[in-house]
Formats: sequence, C-alpha cells, structure tokens
Amino acid sequence: MDVVSDAISAVRAGRPSSNRLRVSGKWCVRLAPYEGAGFHVVLGGGCRLLPDGGGEPVALGAGDVVLLPHGAGHVLADGPVGAAELGRAVPFEEVREADVRAAGSGPAVELLCGKYRLDRSRTHPLMAELPEVVHLPHRFGAHPELRSAVDLLARELTGSRPGAALALPSLLDLLLIYLVRAWMTEAEAGAWPAVLADPVTTAALRALHAAPAAPWTNARLATEAGVSRATLARRFTTLVGRPPMAYLTWWRLTLAATRLRTSDAPLATVARETGYATPYALSHAFSREFGVTPGKYRTGAAP
Repeated sequence: MDVVSDAISAVRAGRPSSNRLRVSGKWCVRLAPYEGAGFHVVLGGGCRLLPDGGGEPVALGAGDVVLLPHGAGHVLADGPVGAAELGRAVPFEEVREADVRAAGSGPAVELLCGKYRLDRSRTHPLMAELPEVVHLPHRFGAHPELRSAVDLLARELTGSRPGAALALPSLLDLLLIYLVRAWMTEAEAGAWPAVLADPVTTAALRALHAAPAAPWTNARLATEAGVSRATLARRFTTLVGRPPMAYLTWWRLTLAATRLRTSDAPLATVARETGYATPYALSHAFSREFGVTPGKYRTGAAP
C-alpha cells in the first residue's frame, strides 16, 4: 500500500455515517467535538462555518467541501451570527426542517454532513498535521476526482436506489481520500506534502510500507531508494523527522495496534506479520510505545 492509504487505514475505525440536511430561513446549529473527523458537502445554497475557539468563519458555497480532521466542534449557520445567536444554536442531532423554517423565509441550503470514526491512538503524522479545518471550495477544473465524488454522492442521495446501503459508505471513504489528496496538493506548509514530493524519501517509504516485516537495514533501504546510506539518512530524517529505522519501528507497532483492534489473530501471528521474531519481542516494544500491553490494548484498556 502507499503511504496515504496506510495513513488513513491506520486510524479508520468502522464505517462513516452521514445525514442529509435541508434548511431555509434563519438557522444556526451546533456540532459538538467528536472523536473522529467531521465533514460537510454543500449540495446547494450557501452557509457559514464557525469553528470553536475563535477560529475564522468559513463561507461555504454550492459544491464546497470541508473536512474537520480532528473532530473540532463548530457551528453552521445561514450567515454571520453574533454571540446571542451562537448561544441559541440548536444541537445538530435535534434539528428538524420545520424548526428552522419557522424562523423566517430565505434561500434553501442543502448539506451532506457526516463523520468518520478514527482511532487516534495510532494516528499517522500525515493525518496529525492536517489543519483544524480543510476547506476546498468548488473551482472549475480543480480536483476532478473530488468533484466526481461529490457529484456521485449527490446522485446517490436522490431517491432510494438499489445498492445504496453499500454505495454511500464506499463513496464517503473515497471522499476522505480525495480530501487528503487535495489538501496535499494545495498545502502551502506542512512536512508531509514535502515528504511525498521528495523521490528518495518517497521510494524508501513505499518500500517500508509495502513490506514492513522484511529484514530492513539502512543499507538495504538505501539500495532500494538508489542512494547512499548517508544521503538516505540525511534526507529521510530531515523530512520525516526521525531516522528510517526509527520510522520503521513506529510503523510496525502501529500496524500491530491496528491488527490487535480489528482481528482476533494470535499475538504470535501479529508479531510475525509486523517483523518481530517472537510475541515477547513485540509485547516489549509495544508496551514501550503505547504504555500498555498488547492484550490490554486489544480489550480497549487505556494506558
């Protein structure tokens, strides 16, 4: 697998959920902080998003997509709102179309709002450095895959179609991938867009992610990347923030954590799949990284 796919797969837990909301008039709804990532797709009309903590309001128009990768609480409203309106914001779970229509007439806004369940105990640094709000406005010709996913979602939500129960969560998974890709394309700062733009570091990362249990050494990885060990160590450490073998250890333990939470495979099998010679070796390294034994981690015990 490639690095972006692995970074998303490592934290994703369960299936995404979504709700379609169509409102008009004066309205203001609050979405509480969430242990995952939230998203909104504006299918029609426009509105404002106000992040908790005094962040800058974001104007959203038809075709815009916004991702809140760290589950930040926020408010959605028909337009600019003051402190009084914010204090009266209706919890999103309690919103009914009739509730907001009663406040007055105005242009209708149609939204697809949803959540991705994420396990933050094993967040990849690529996902960790995403900003609190990723806003991707609709621009003609920009991010065609993302635009296609939005169009498909809008069509899938129109009426009841055969296979919709499978199609919708699959499209939502695609949406997350395309959002991360689009952010990486447009990001003006951040380590990981630079990491994946560097051919040497990218070659090394792809090799490690393709075969994490292989008996890697700095020399073997440098050969895979087509450079000297010194060059690989310098470029990899500068961009990724840790030496290649340290990253490999962290990634192996992250994979082990994912397997422990998503399967009932014996610890010996997990150890073999992640490059550890014995269950004891994995358990020792795992406890040092996560502050809890593999068995307790599997049962959901906090460190």
